[in-house]
Amino acid sequence: MVRMTAWAIACGVTLGLGLWMLVSLAPRWSRPRLARRIAPYLADVSERARESLAPASPGPLPVVGLAFAPLIERGQRGLGWVLGGAAATSRRLRQSGSTLDLAAFRSRQLLAGVAGAAVGLAAGWVAPIGIRVVIVALAGVGGVLLPDRLLQRSARRRLARLEEELPVVLEFLTLCISAGESVLDGTRRVARIGHGELSRELAGVVASVGTGLQFGETLGALARELELPALTRAVDQLVGALDRGTPLVEVLRAQAQDARDEAKRRLLESGGKKEIGMLVPLVFLILPVTIAFAIFPGLVVLEL
Repeated sequence: MVRMTAWAIACGVTLGLGLWMLVSLAPRWSRPRLARRIAPYLADVSERARESLAPASPGPLPVVGLAFAPLIERGQRGLGWVLGGAAATSRRLRQSGSTLDLAAFRSRQLLAGVAGAAVGLAAGWVAPIGIRVVIVALAGVGGVLLPDRLLQRSARRRLARLEEELPVVLEFLTLCISAGESVLDGTRRVARIGHGELSRELAGVVASVGTGLQFGETLGALARELELPALTRAVDQLVGALDRGTPLVEVLRAQAQDARDEAKRRLLESGGKKEIGMLVPLVFLILPVTIAFAIFPGLVVLEL
């Protein structure tokens, strides 16, 4: 009797979930709101518009998420209070090109911490209670810190790609302006033809200018968000040249040359660091083996 009751409950829950999914997929006949109607025209420049246009996920997961939303918000605030650095995390999210906001990233950290604690609990199940608590705590902390480390590495790599692409983009923009195009048309051409990270950022600038924003202010906002020194210098010089009316070709050419010189300087510094690092195996591995091979035969002869 108990087995049949459990089977009936399982079948009923499965049937209810299936009906819930079917009902959630049914079209709504209510009139769309104003924000929903204007969202397709702002999808290029507004993250909220893209979220409203995204298809709703079927099933009871949105309702479950809504039920646990207060608990998740408390966990996010607790992580923010413990870890701190909300501005730094937001800056890294922007630098890495991630589509997540700070709240979504904190939720990911919270889930990673719970998953790490579960893995630690499973790994230390046979250990004593004290060691088990330590393993679970370390695994949970590691799960919380892992997304932040991955985010830092992603931001560094994307900034490095942006800095590598900057001289090429500036030179191509110089050619466009030399051919008679305006700086906005040249930027639009670079954004349309290019396939790198900087070209995508410039495409966002062009889209923002198309909505009515000023070109100089949008470029300045981009430089402040990315906090890339080479890009900041180039944008400052370009905006200053636009304000003063000085020739843009010479300014852009000089900034491209400065960016290439900066890349050469970083390459020389990296080579110097690698050279120092190569001394470690030389001093601690090769040199002792060489000395041993030189002294050992003499010691054998003396003993004989």
